[in-house]
Amino acid sequence: VQLQASGGGLVQAGGSLRLSCAVSGFTRASYAIGWFRQAPGKEREGVSRTRSPGGATYYADSVKGRFTISRGNAKNTVYLQMNSLKPEDTAVYYCAVGSYPIISRPLNADDYYYWGQGTLVTVSS
Repeated sequence: VQLQASGGGLVQAGGSLRLSCAVSGFTRASYAIGWFRQAPGKEREGVSRTRSPGGATYYADSVKGRFTISRGNAKNTVYLQMNSLKPEDTAVYYCAVGSYPIISRPLNADDYYYWGQGTLVTVSS
């Protein structure tokens, strides 16, 4: 299984970026694809996820209303559209594939077992 994250870069506060995660070699019928981020000196944080089947999404409170997760037409690509970016969004963003989420654990990094290499997002003030 391979995950390739891309789309990071430098953007001014208030700007937008779209991250992409290309997934290959994964064949389970039910799963979740999530985005996580880790800022320097901070713990990894769950950002958003989508699940299959069903496509239900989940967002961390810190990004709700600003970020949107979606699937590509081929279903092997997941996007994270990030609008109204803030300096506190600066981090390395990782995509990951994991277990179908349950209500009590909507976005827990321990449930994800395949990870991409990360893409750096820097938001300047």
